[in-house]
Amino acid sequence: MNSKINILLIEDDKSINTFITTSLCGNGYRVITALTGKEGVSLAASLCPDVILLDLGLPDIDGCDVLRQLRSWSSISVIVISARTKEQDKVTALDLGADDYITKPFGTAELMARIRTSLRHSRTAAPDKVYKAAGLEIYFERRMIYVDGEEVHLTHVEYQLLSLLAENSGKVLTYKFIMNSIWGPYMDSNNQILRVNMANIRRKIEKNPAQPQYVFTEIGIGYRMRENENI
Repeated sequence: MNSKINILLIEDDKSINTFITTSLCGNGYRVITALTGKEGVSLAASLCPDVILLDLGLPDIDGCDVLRQLRSWSSISVIVISARTKEQDKVTALDLGADDYITKPFGTAELMARIRTSLRHSRTAAPDKVYKAAGLEIYFERRMIYVDGEEVHLTHVEYQLLSLLAENSGKVLTYKFIMNSIWGPYMDSNNQILRVNMANIRRKIEKNPAQPQYVFTEIGIGYRMRENENI
């Protein structure tokens, strides 16, 4: 079954590249490898793999820059595999859109488990899915939102924000990640515009915005959307 799943490995260390490739092939995955960041971005665009394994210490461009480029056009699952163990490095990669972060050295069993988890998440986040929870319905392909059967009209930015949270329901998305996703990395770091838009969204979808049942604030961190009951 795994033979239909393509994994792109972006890793410049040839010994690690060979080790991971051998492990993946032994578990039935198809593997495409890249030794540089630019090659990895090119292969990701042309082959659209199911999962990308990304090293941060690449010879031509930093792995975080690769992640930025990937997230500018793709939602492919990205698992960072890196020797960088500082908490800030992990936070930065996750803020930029990485789905997971594994520090070297790691075991084969752990890597395979992380890949399986990533594949499950990517399948539930398919673009044609419908979000449903406690009277709120979001139809992504039609860009339509209903609360208790009544259509709700959001601005373009409000819709982008709500759909981003809904597609990642149950996960805490940091303020920075949301700002980067909606307004890009060069947006002013002041998140007042985000707070204003979230307040507007709550007024439109929540019965009581002061006691939300759909979008929750994780104080000092970001926002979390109620788990999708339609999965």
